[in-house]
Amino acid sequence: MTSHERPSDRTEWTLQIEGMTCGHCATTLDRSLRRVPGVVESSTVYEDGVARVITSGPVAAATLSSAIMSKGYRVVGESHRPLGGPRLDGEQTLDLLIVGGGSAAFAAAIRAADLGAQVAIVEAGAIGGTCVNIGCVPSKTMIRAAEVAHRAGHHAFAGVRARVEAPDLAAIVGQKDALVAELQQAKYWDVLAAYPSVMLLRGHARFRPDGTIEVDGQPVAARKILLATGASPWAPPIPGLDETPYLTSTDALALQELPKRLVVIGGSAVGLEIAQLLARLGSAVSVVEAIPRLVPAEDEEVSAGLTEALQAEGLTIHAGVTVRRVAGRAGDIRVEIDDHGAVRTLHADQLLVATGRRPNTRGMGFEEVGIRLGKKGEVIVDEHLETTRPGVYAAGDVIGDPAFVYVAAYAGNLAASNALGDNAGRYDLRVVPRVTFTDPAVASVGLTEAQARAQGIDVAVSRLPMAYVPRAIAARDTRGLIKLVADKATNLLVGAHIVAPEAGEMIQPAAMAIQFGIRIDEIARMLHPYLTNAEGLKLACQVFEKDVAKLSCCAA
Repeated sequence: MTSHERPSDRTEWTLQIEGMTCGHCATTLDRSLRRVPGVVESSTVYEDGVARVITSGPVAAATLSSAIMSKGYRVVGESHRPLGGPRLDGEQTLDLLIVGGGSAAFAAAIRAADLGAQVAIVEAGAIGGTCVNIGCVPSKTMIRAAEVAHRAGHHAFAGVRARVEAPDLAAIVGQKDALVAELQQAKYWDVLAAYPSVMLLRGHARFRPDGTIEVDGQPVAARKILLATGASPWAPPIPGLDETPYLTSTDALALQELPKRLVVIGGSAVGLEIAQLLARLGSAVSVVEAIPRLVPAEDEEVSAGLTEALQAEGLTIHAGVTVRRVAGRAGDIRVEIDDHGAVRTLHADQLLVATGRRPNTRGMGFEEVGIRLGKKGEVIVDEHLETTRPGVYAAGDVIGDPAFVYVAAYAGNLAASNALGDNAGRYDLRVVPRVTFTDPAVASVGLTEAQARAQGIDVAVSRLPMAYVPRAIAARDTRGLIKLVADKATNLLVGAHIVAPEAGEMIQPAAMAIQFGIRIDEIARMLHPYLTNAEGLKLACQVFEKDVAKLSCCAA
């Protein structure tokens, strides 16, 4: 039977715990608690000595206490409270049924609730989707931990390498898990409880042949439907891969032991972020990419700058190669590559396959009811995010690239507005900034130089090495460059591409300039605070007309 799980079915427990000594203890407790029947979520914070547990249905305090005691800890205090919310009447027709429980789904649910609609979210797994559970949040907090460890051992101002202890991967993962649980609670469960007109249905949704929706076999009536089922890691058809143990990005972010040797197949954002963070923690890492350069969607000069930086840190890069086959077992994996005609074998303890994601659309009856899918399984939508079946909309990673959480949230909000209104909103992705969180980071928006020329634009190009940005000089980290692409006819910026330690913090002004038509000469004249990385955009705009080497500090 489907669990029509509403906040009224749930109880929030606050458990005071003695005996924890580190973040790994908290991770161990959460794993034990999540195995208890009826436990929906568990978030233990070592520093506070507190576990917050959400249960569904009748779960006894003694049951939770036993799960904690089985790991050698003790409950010294307990309180609990019911979480209120609506119930789904068997005769009720929802205004909007949302299939999926990630960022697009929650943005849609909040928008629909604001419009006065009765809404249900269908989710069988952890709520929060990829970003908070296995994507942005866990990867970025672990990247930061690796950066701290790396900088502690390479202090530019001290002039000598500091002596530091080897990073504890299990402790880093434990802290990551605690943060994920905390944010899942605050940004999803607590948000759900704050909207009385939104309920959560636990189960798997699929279409019946007549076009109605069922959840675990039970029909659910809804006037409009939004598909927000997200995407999952995808592995290419490499000979031997099915018989060889390998890591997905999710697995890699949950490792308890650092692999001495790691091979990463995939040279785009996810693969490179994890490759560098594990290299900085002590792994010997080789990256294999089929296309001739890393981050192939980015500008070629940015790609070259990032490759140089990663190689300088000791990562081995094999770009433009073919993986012939893989074989072995954990601890002894062999990756055979065709490296421009030379056959080589790379040896590793672990293999990470980070070759992209594919939409979650299989087995849900989409095509049977007239919902068209693309070549990669993505749901095809129109400019209003409506599918080829009237009244059914889709948003987020399930409709394909760009797979960014902020794009998913924007799409979810728009889809809900259109589904409950008159399709007035148009899905507009003309200006989408993107960031790869390596160090140096890569950030870009708009067209590359090659794309602009291919569109027939008479381009002007500006290149500013970070060595000319005063903030980078003061920080003693001048890696990277800023490259701007402008339309000579209009003086408008059409693309910005940055590789720099703070590239992600620098790209948004360029995105705003493209969005709102601010000319490069206007940016060059604007006041920018001195000794900020943002000043780099002003300097890069000045480079269109001037030699930056002949400018004084904060020159107008």
